[in-house]
Amino acid sequence: MTRARLHDDGLTRCPWPGDDPLYIAYHDTEWGVPEYDDRALFEKLILDGFQAGLSWITILRKRDNFRRAFDDFEPAKIARYDAAKIHALMNDVGIVRNRAKIEGAINSAKAYLKIMEQGPGFSKWLWDFVGGAPKVNAFKTTASVPASTPLSIKVSKELAAHGFKFVGPTIVYAFMQATGMVNDHLASCHCHDTCGKAKKPGRKAKR
Repeated sequence: MTRARLHDDGLTRCPWPGDDPLYIAYHDTEWGVPEYDDRALFEKLILDGFQAGLSWITILRKRDNFRRAFDDFEPAKIARYDAAKIHALMNDVGIVRNRAKIEGAINSAKAYLKIMEQGPGFSKWLWDFVGGAPKVNAFKTTASVPASTPLSIKVSKELAAHGFKFVGPTIVYAFMQATGMVNDHLASCHCHDTCGKAKKPGRKAKR
């Protein structure tokens, strides 16, 4: 099914959450809502990297475990992870135990800290790629939504150049969709016209 779907609660949604309550809540309250908090953006980018090769619902179900294991995604703490911490994470059944992704998160934390030290912040750096405001699309079917775009390719290259890992164009586009840099709720979805109004720059994200 590729078109927006009418649910029993009377709301029309993008089809991908299905009937999973957790996924529906994520779709309705988080996905596509503009996120401007530096740390929250870092967390989402890292989680999207862990998603590579998996489904997002798999990561979403483990998100609380990831937050516990990765010190609530505080970059300064992750950047200091040593071999003992990596070993502990590799034995943590609550997360995705992939050494390359774990080591990638550590490298990405170091890259994040450099951007925070050198400029106006991670959020400002990212949002400048879209002029500070969401790029709003109006796709009618999920088949019309691209997996990557020239912009996500550009952002991917810039992230990689700064030392971030697991930031390929497809991962980056999924990140841009999720954090509201791109509004890809289907045109008939009840979130399409409202998600961009839920947050303003400077508001801290809930953890």
